[in-house]
Amino acid sequence: MTQTILFDPLVPWVVIWTLAAIMLLSIAAALWRGLSGWALRGLSALVLLAALSGPVYQVEDRAPLSDIVLVVTDETASNQLSDRSTQLAVTKQELTEHLTDRPNTETRWISLTDGEGDTGSQLMTAISEALAEEPRARIAGIIALSDGQVHDVQVAPALPAPLHLLMTGKETDWDRRLIVRNAPGFAIIGEPVTLTLRIEDQGAAPENTPLAPLEISIDGAPPQRFTLPIGTDIDLPLTLPHGGRNVIQFTVPEEAGELTGRNNTALVQINGVRDRLRVLLVSGEPHPGSRTWRNLLKSDSAVDLVHFTILRPPEKQDGVPVDELSLIAFPTRELFLEKIDDFDLIIFDRYQRRGILPAIYLDNVADYVTKGGAVLVAAGPDFATADSIYRSPLSTVLPARPTARVIELPYQPSVTDLGQRHPVTADLGDVSTWGRWLRQIEIDQPQGHVVMSGLEDRPLLVLNRVGEGRVALLGSDHAWLWSRGYEGGGPQLELLRRLAHWMMKEPELEEEVLWAEATGQRMRILRRTLNDGIGPVTVTQPDGSTVDLTLTERVPGLWDASFEGPEIGLYRLREGSQSAVIGLGPAAPREFEETIATADVLQPVIKPTRGGLLRLQDGVPVLRNIRAGRPAAGRGWIGLTPRDAYETLSVVQSQLMPPWLVLLLASFFITVAWMREGRR
Repeated sequence: MTQTILFDPLVPWVVIWTLAAIMLLSIAAALWRGLSGWALRGLSALVLLAALSGPVYQVEDRAPLSDIVLVVTDETASNQLSDRSTQLAVTKQELTEHLTDRPNTETRWISLTDGEGDTGSQLMTAISEALAEEPRARIAGIIALSDGQVHDVQVAPALPAPLHLLMTGKETDWDRRLIVRNAPGFAIIGEPVTLTLRIEDQGAAPENTPLAPLEISIDGAPPQRFTLPIGTDIDLPLTLPHGGRNVIQFTVPEEAGELTGRNNTALVQINGVRDRLRVLLVSGEPHPGSRTWRNLLKSDSAVDLVHFTILRPPEKQDGVPVDELSLIAFPTRELFLEKIDDFDLIIFDRYQRRGILPAIYLDNVADYVTKGGAVLVAAGPDFATADSIYRSPLSTVLPARPTARVIELPYQPSVTDLGQRHPVTADLGDVSTWGRWLRQIEIDQPQGHVVMSGLEDRPLLVLNRVGEGRVALLGSDHAWLWSRGYEGGGPQLELLRRLAHWMMKEPELEEEVLWAEATGQRMRILRRTLNDGIGPVTVTQPDGSTVDLTLTERVPGLWDASFEGPEIGLYRLREGSQSAVIGLGPAAPREFEETIATADVLQPVIKPTRGGLLRLQDGVPVLRNIRAGRPAAGRGWIGLTPRDAYETLSVVQSQLMPPWLVLLLASFFITVAWMREGRR
């Protein structure tokens, strides 16, 4: 119970002080004139001023409240290294006993785990959330059991009590880590890209050789080993071997005595893209379809197109002098002999042998295909003649033979059952809405994959692989009818785009491929195949253990499944002859970027509160009570500030000077003063 005198003035304090000044001057004047009742008049004035100030007698019934101590236990990945978890458990037990023995104290235990999305240790965020749920006036202290590696110190709140860091770890701890300072997300195939690496020792590292081994593996291949200096930035030139995702793993072998090997490996995933796609388009003669090919290829800014059109065949005699037909001779020898390997794709559009390209040129084109090139033949009536390009050295690589028959009847192109699975022709839309074509060149003995058919299910589009290269044969020159919207048109641009990109070996159009798409620690495994079924996919995890997954066919030819990776690292996938690798998680987990226990990060937050920074290696400190504003830590002890908080149960107020008493006292003093002055 607490007793207090309060003032509740009847008029503003300015008025009261003004009246007091006037009364004081009046008393001084009475004293100067020698009036005998000046003291009594002063007492009556004092009674009136006291009444105006409204004195109140207040009695409070209070219940004391306990102090609250916040204790944050850091259970993030970095604080589980070495024997830190043991230190944490022992400290937590002893601290529980100390806080239990402290009278009038409540403890709030806060468990800190790894932040979502690789945000690291969010200690300040955890403290802010805890303070929002408790009365700040009752907080006597905040204790953090941590290694001090905090990643959100910039959002530290204003603390109402001392913050103490009881730091895990040892002074002899050391760790070696691999840092990838810069790694682009995209790189051009065939051109070197520079990555900057650094091998760094932290803490009390042993003094031995200044060099460390580095292993580099691309797409899970056997690693290559190099020796690099420690503590120096190294620029590493690297050339991507293929398009699409390239997974590069850098590993520094773990040394005896270091805290962890988790930061000795870095995964870098770089998407390989082509700088420019070079295409050679050879048109046998001008026709409506030539513009279709040209428009398609010129619409892609990444394509460099060289277009060779035979405007005047040798047999055409019109009397125009030869020197007036062309200003510059077309460099056929340079294109077909010297620089043919510079092209990613060669298209023969209604080309027939007329002696313009010698047989040795076409033989070189066939050799170009077997070594990895790509040739697309868009056949017209010329393909069925004796001058057909098939009657040349190119016949060794072409996927079908002409029968010398040209069918001049309308028909609707369709996708074969195999074509429903092939990425070039899958999902091209509703076939029933496609417009008809009016000509088809009959071909037989197809080799490879027939993905489209025409009149009476005759082969229309045939794809094949020859050696390391690819060839395609389109048995019609009427694809341009779709671009003109004839009978509703069709997906001509999409079909030809896919066809050209498949021939240039774009990874997303491979018909037999296994790959995965990662989102955080979850991956979606996809398998595209032309077969009717596939076996289980074997997932090899970073620790070497394997998991077999059964995939489900979502659309014809495409199978998938989801898998949650239990840890960060490189995962290897295999199904039959297909394999892939993918990295899950960040290239360098934030919790393992800095692993040596330190107080430097939290020092700017602890210093204003006059808290303490103590190593648990030296033992668990004792608890003391200290006054607010005093140093809150010393050798072997940390301080808590008693808050003396209370809860008011009831409040009773009563007037210290009731009106009747004021009237009685004032009248008494005034009357006595008048009587005394009157007798005199």
